Amino acid sequence: MDILANPAHPKPEAALQGFSHVRRFWDAPRGRFVAKILPGQYYVTKNSEAIATILGSCISVCISDPNIGIGGMNHFLLPGGNAASVHDEIIGQAPCARYGIHAMDMLIQDLIYHGADRRNLEVKVTGGGKLMSASSDIGDHNIAFVREYLAINKLSIHAEDVGDSFPRKVLYFPDTGRLLIKKLRDTSLDHICRREDKFLHKIECPE
Repeated sequence: MDILANPAHPKPEAALQGFSHVRRFWDAPRGRFVAKILPGQYYVTKNSEAIATILGSCISVCISDPNIGIGGMNHFLLPGGNAASVHDEIIGQAPCARYGIHAMDMLIQDLIYHGADRRNLEVKVTGGGKLMSASSDIGDHNIAFVREYLAINKLSIHAEDVGDSFPRKVLYFPDTGRLLIKKLRDTSLDHICRREDKFLHKIECPE
């Protein structure tokens, strides 16, 4: 947890079990803490906090149950399997949120475990830009995967902002379901592409 020792900052509410490793910081203008997730991570909360990330070819799926104010968001780069094979494992590895097939399963399972009703889930999808020169179709594959996954699991998409050729800065408010997206049209793509290339190599060549 990345919280400055500043008496002006309120004390953060405890993260749900299993999510204390995710970095959180105080956003003074919005008056709440923000959890920042990286590729391969997801975060679920019942608190009045936001979740942020930056997407290139990656996808983030934001899901909430507005009836009880719980929600979460994931961030994945590769589907990791056919969406019809929801329970398939990656050979030699435990399920991992770096792959979309597991990032979706884990996010939904954690939401339900912490009290969400599957019938009330609201889903919003963003990302999947075409940025990486060496893997220019990854964004399209991610978009197709998540649409197929949600259709198979009978979950409707309430809103989406996907595709195109620019990165996105994403801020999600799980307690209300509000999703803010800033399209970084004037931002250099080098850093985002290097990060995704590095993450892609880590997936394909695990230690």
